[in-house]
Amino acid sequence: MNDLQIAKTVSLKNITAIAEKFGIPGKDIEMYGRHKAKLPIKFINKSKAKKSHLILVSATSPTPAGEGKTTISIGLSEGLNRLGKKSTVVLREPSLGPVFGIKGGATGGGFSQVLPMEDINLHFTGDFAAIEKAHNLLAALIDNNIQSKSTSLHIDPRTIGWKRVLDLNDRALRRVIVGLGGTSSGVPRETGFDITAASEIMAILCLAESLSDLKRRLGQIFIGYTYDKEPVYAKDLKAQGAMAVLLKDAINPNLVQTIEGNPAIIHGGPFANIAQGTNSVIGTLMGMSHSDYTITEAGFGFDLGAEKFFDIKCQSAGLKPKAVVLTTTIRALKYHGGADLKSLTTPNIEAIKKGLPNLEKHLENINKFQVAPILAINKFSTDTEEEIQVIKAFAKSKGINVAVADVWQKGGAGALDLAQKVIDIVDSNISNFKPLYQWKSPVKVKIETIAKEIYGAEYVDYTANAKAQLAKIAKLGLEQLPVCIAKTQKSLSDNPKLLGRPKDFIITVREIEIASGAGFLIPITGNIMRMPGLPSHPSSEHIDINDDGEISGLF
Repeated sequence: MNDLQIAKTVSLKNITAIAEKFGIPGKDIEMYGRHKAKLPIKFINKSKAKKSHLILVSATSPTPAGEGKTTISIGLSEGLNRLGKKSTVVLREPSLGPVFGIKGGATGGGFSQVLPMEDINLHFTGDFAAIEKAHNLLAALIDNNIQSKSTSLHIDPRTIGWKRVLDLNDRALRRVIVGLGGTSSGVPRETGFDITAASEIMAILCLAESLSDLKRRLGQIFIGYTYDKEPVYAKDLKAQGAMAVLLKDAINPNLVQTIEGNPAIIHGGPFANIAQGTNSVIGTLMGMSHSDYTITEAGFGFDLGAEKFFDIKCQSAGLKPKAVVLTTTIRALKYHGGADLKSLTTPNIEAIKKGLPNLEKHLENINKFQVAPILAINKFSTDTEEEIQVIKAFAKSKGINVAVADVWQKGGAGALDLAQKVIDIVDSNISNFKPLYQWKSPVKVKIETIAKEIYGAEYVDYTANAKAQLAKIAKLGLEQLPVCIAKTQKSLSDNPKLLGRPKDFIITVREIEIASGAGFLIPITGNIMRMPGLPSHPSSEHIDINDDGEISGLF
């Protein structure tokens, strides 16, 4: 059976029962039908959250299909609940871009899923739509002000960095001209679209800790300059109040359930290659307020999502994770060992051995944050025992705890060994989280620290455009913001073709975007795009619905 068929075999509990199990009275949740709900922020208890054990799940450098961080996260939480530990998994919301593009959905897989998977993977509770509307409202206000004669801020259209967003992969929208059709249709200028997951509003929603904090951050969004070279922010357009109104429901985290009937929180959906790659602070704190163990994930690989989780999210919210579960697969190690993508299900011990340096680098990176790692082998039916033993032997040689997690086929029962190892790490109290850099460091130092320490680069090069933007950042007084590097997930470098553990490479920063509302800078490296495109044969070709409303092809 595929994921959707498995999901349909499960008899879902009413969401009020899941809320009661989580620790919130059913009468106090905001229901979206029988199986989805929103949890009011007032149920966050920071003093209780400090007593919860936060566990991060990340991964080695992935294959194009991904290595199952979400599946492992859900399975681990199920396993902990089976061992008598109250656990909640806190995840990101899926974007329609990958759902209809190449990766498919983001609700786990097999018997390690969050449900209802069709709703979650599609429009869910409307959070992405709200983020789109708030983002595009600001874009409309900017263009309206440019055209206005009575209330104009005299914004120089050439300096505007605020694009529009859409939650679909559409490369044709990367660069567009707006305002065509004469003076009644606006002032012509060049702009473009990003995908909603890359919106600064998404980042703000995921880092805000209250409605007032959300509104403050929205007002701090940098738009561009006036003709007199003065900076313009969203608050100058009096935009933050209306934008916050559009986000009044989206700020509340979403409650759903796992296949085994345990609570799951899903909130926010920034990608890790072009944004911070972690769910919301509010969602995480909500989980920690009502659970002994809170499992969350950050991706793509540890070099992207986990680094940003530690250096941006944890520093911003004062979080201190107790352990990192590093997910890897036989197929990923083969891929980074040079095996052809079409042969990854064929036994190939030599390719695995050649791919181990990639795994080794990610384990080294975890240690830089002084958090204890556990290696989870996400088991596939095509994996052989001989291949698994290669990874186990490597982990043993490095003194790393390792567990085979067969969660796709067995759910929580397939994660009991992993769950026990997590409990043992937490009980040993050996983690002492420390960020990689301090925010007050110069921007170049922060970028180069990540590039050299985490990616393994020899040198960082800056284009003339990036150098000019560094000067702009200094003049605006934003040098003390952390950095959220946009980089390909396919390699530790900024070149997707350099697999394994590349060395002696150069990272090229071609531009730096300012996300002053979110509270970070975005150095963009290589050829990474903040609006992805569709593959030749997108997943949408296989998605359909019949006369009874039953969906097929969604995975």
